[in-house]
Amino acid sequence: MVVGAGHNGLVAAAYLARDGRSVRVLERDDVAGGAVSTIERFPGYRVDRGSSAHLMIRHSPVLDELALTDHGLRYVDCDPWAFSPATDNSAPIIFRTDLDATCTSIERAVGTADADAYRRFVEVWRPRARSVMRSFYGPATPGRFATAFTGLTGTATTARRGPVGRRTGAMLSLTQELMSSGDALLDRWFTAEPLKAALAWFGAQSGPPMDAPGTAPMIGFAALQHDIPPGRAVGGSGALTEALLRRLGSDGGEVALGDGATAITRCGDHWRVETAGGEQHCGTTVIAACHILTTLDLLAAGGLPAQTVDRWRSQIVVGDGIGMAVRLGTDALPAYRDLPSDLPPHGVHSALGLLVTDRAQLRRARAAASVGESPERPACVSMGYSAIDPTLAPPGRHLVNVWAQWHPYRLAGGRTWAQAGPGAAAAVVAELDRHAPGFGDHIEHMHIQTPDELERELGLIGGNIMHVEMSIDQMFFWRPHPDLSAHRVPGADGILLAGASTHPGGGVTGASGRISAHLAMRRR
Repeated sequence: MVVGAGHNGLVAAAYLARDGRSVRVLERDDVAGGAVSTIERFPGYRVDRGSSAHLMIRHSPVLDELALTDHGLRYVDCDPWAFSPATDNSAPIIFRTDLDATCTSIERAVGTADADAYRRFVEVWRPRARSVMRSFYGPATPGRFATAFTGLTGTATTARRGPVGRRTGAMLSLTQELMSSGDALLDRWFTAEPLKAALAWFGAQSGPPMDAPGTAPMIGFAALQHDIPPGRAVGGSGALTEALLRRLGSDGGEVALGDGATAITRCGDHWRVETAGGEQHCGTTVIAACHILTTLDLLAAGGLPAQTVDRWRSQIVVGDGIGMAVRLGTDALPAYRDLPSDLPPHGVHSALGLLVTDRAQLRRARAAASVGESPERPACVSMGYSAIDPTLAPPGRHLVNVWAQWHPYRLAGGRTWAQAGPGAAAAVVAELDRHAPGFGDHIEHMHIQTPDELERELGLIGGNIMHVEMSIDQMFFWRPHPDLSAHRVPGADGILLAGASTHPGGGVTGASGRISAHLAMRRR
């Protein structure tokens, strides 16, 4: 049994069905995929409900191991993969898959010194980022974590002498850099604020602000985009889910939509999952791929001791939302100013539009959210993928997805998001207009996903798209709680955990689904 048909739940089910297991997936929603799904929000438009760009799963073994291209999944490379808009004093920065082209753009925008520094940054952080990715696709244990980073001391420097001294010094230097804040990393490497702001905003897509400890690797992940750039699944983010459903069905797996689980109960030598519709489904193993707090509710309803459940719940940090999304149907794509002439036909619309040129904007937005306010100038990522995938919009029309941070789940002064949502969306559009003057005049359709709407529709408790905070104390062998970090539930043998609440966290990775499936396959 798999509870939750998000992409991690479907990945787990697909691995198990491929292994010859009898698998059934239960999902409360009428749409499979959770935050990796695409629906018709506006007539003729295919609009993502959650994620739009797939960064991490393209660096994983999941796509090849499940042969998802054989089941219809096709990606278009996002190249350029990111851009930072022009300022009054600098040209836009265009991040291409080609490192030379990227460095040329950086040199044109902010000078030779930072262009050379970026090249060195990629050389140093590329192997580190690869090691971080390797650590994502196995259970989070201290030993495995240490093994993943073996051999990286060559990327660090030390003045210590002697064989032991050099190894020790390099390891200490390496671990300090991995544990440092993203802002400290940027200030160490670069001079120009537009470049720092672009990379800081890229790193902040993981959730934490870049002044938090342990966020340097979130920026370092940018180095891997020069190996494999983000991918846009043709037909929308949900094309990944559709391929997983076809793969699962071809191996005999079942998916039941529209009837959510209400309890997970021990029943002799197996487990019983009860649903809102009164159904009872039994299996030897249950993979809970929903939010961890939802999982704890299901286990408590099935008899797991309340004292234990309450302790776990009190120590898991869900946080107060991260941001909101605005989905736009338009008759034109944003016309960003001062773009170079050597771009591909789709311009920068394959890219993550990192619409921040000064880290002060990020800090002000974060500060506003911390006191329950919607930021006056939200930090926005714009994505106009209909430029590279015409199936997303009717002929002559375009789809623009915008993610904005930071927006709190709980607003100050007793205000509701029903009241604040239109104003927050207007601020998002104003931010696009700031960099692409007149874009707002081309909007024909708008769908606003405020933090409470993300919770209601997608089960993202507290509006947190990562389920649980991605701060260093909630990662690796502490995620979502030290007792639960092995993807198992103490005292409930046969219950396994998957989903963004578990290692390695949020984002489209498929990692936790793969981990839980392999743990289940060891149970005979």
